[in-house]
Amino acid sequence: MKKSIFIILLATMSFFGYSQDWFGFNRYQADNQRIISSGNYPDVVFMGNSITDNWAYFHPDFFSRNNYCGRGIGGQTSAQMLVRFKADVIDLHPKAVVIMAGTNDVAHNDFWVSPEKVVENIVAMCDIARANGIVPIISSIPPSNVFFWSEEIVGAGKTIVVINNKLKAYADANDIVYVDYHTALTDKDLGFQKALSKDGCHPDPDTYFIMEDIVLEAIRAVLKK
Repeated sequence: MKKSIFIILLATMSFFGYSQDWFGFNRYQADNQRIISSGNYPDVVFMGNSITDNWAYFHPDFFSRNNYCGRGIGGQTSAQMLVRFKADVIDLHPKAVVIMAGTNDVAHNDFWVSPEKVVENIVAMCDIARANGIVPIISSIPPSNVFFWSEEIVGAGKTIVVINNKLKAYADANDIVYVDYHTALTDKDLGFQKALSKDGCHPDPDTYFIMEDIVLEAIRAVLKK
């Protein structure tokens, strides 16, 4: 099995390896402590699931040269990210946080939740960030109309669009930057463009270059640099 496919599978299914740590606190605990002890805090933390986790794995230079920090955990839902938000974001004192959540909610990784609840969880993360002087940046959920680990899910592409529309409306109403990956990556059927994703859900390694161009513009606007 090719390395990239193996990493995608491992990252996506790693959720099931956290049966004793549903929140995912253990994943970054040691590295968080290292950062806190050093006092060398990141400018931006990327909070997310396997898509963010893979991003930091495949493009470590993007994170290191920009003083960014990846905090993605494969398989996690927005509720799990909300619970670990203090440990993996607030305690690292970044200037901004890029939040990308919702894929695994749509895939029913932790039972079904409504689009409204996904939005509420992301809004809660934004509220916590702002209360601690951290600028939130909301990312769209990347496109997907099929999940290889939950093939019974139907209509995922439309559900993702519904959530993204609600997230953009919230961001626009609350002076929060919204990063739209979805438009650049989707096909006419609301799935991931086949040339950009082998499994229809996770970006291929080179696809992250597209996403980086999009998010860098947002971060520079927020940090004014």
